[in-house]
Amino acid sequence: MRNLKKLGNNPMKKNSSSSKGVQVLTQHIGISASKARRIIDQIRGRSYEETLTILKFMPYQASSLIFKLVYSAARNANHNMGLNNAELFISKAEVNRSTIRKKTRLCAQGHSYPIKRITSLITIVLKEKSKSLLD
Repeated sequence: MRNLKKLGNNPMKKNSSSSKGVQVLTQHIGISASKARRIIDQIRGRSYEETLTILKFMPYQASSLIFKLVYSAARNANHNMGLNNAELFISKAEVNRSTIRKKTRLCAQGHSYPIKRITSLITIVLKEKSKSLLD
C-alpha cells in the first residue's frame, strides 16, 4: 500500500515566503477517479468565483460533490484565515484512486457475484492571489 505524501509545510512552522492557502482533502468519495478527474481538469488554476459558476452548470454527478468541497474550502479560508473569497484561486487540484469497497451479491443455487464500489480521494488547495501576480 502506498503512503500518502504530506502536502505543504508543517502548520506549526511559520514560513513567511509561502503565500496563504487552505487545503481540503476528502477520502472515500463514492465516484471513480476518472469521472472526478474530468471535472477537476476544468477548474484547475481558475478563480474561486469562476470555479463555482463552472461547477454549477456542469451536467455531471461529480460536479455537485466538488462544488461542495470547493465551497467548504473557501468558507474555511474566510473564517479561519480571514482570506477574501474574491482573491482566491485553485492552485492545486488532484484526484487519486482510493480503496475499493467489496461486497457480494447472492444469487440462486448458492452462487454469489462480487460488487466493487470504487472510491476516490480528492485534494484541493485554494490560495490567495499575491500582489505580484496581479501587477
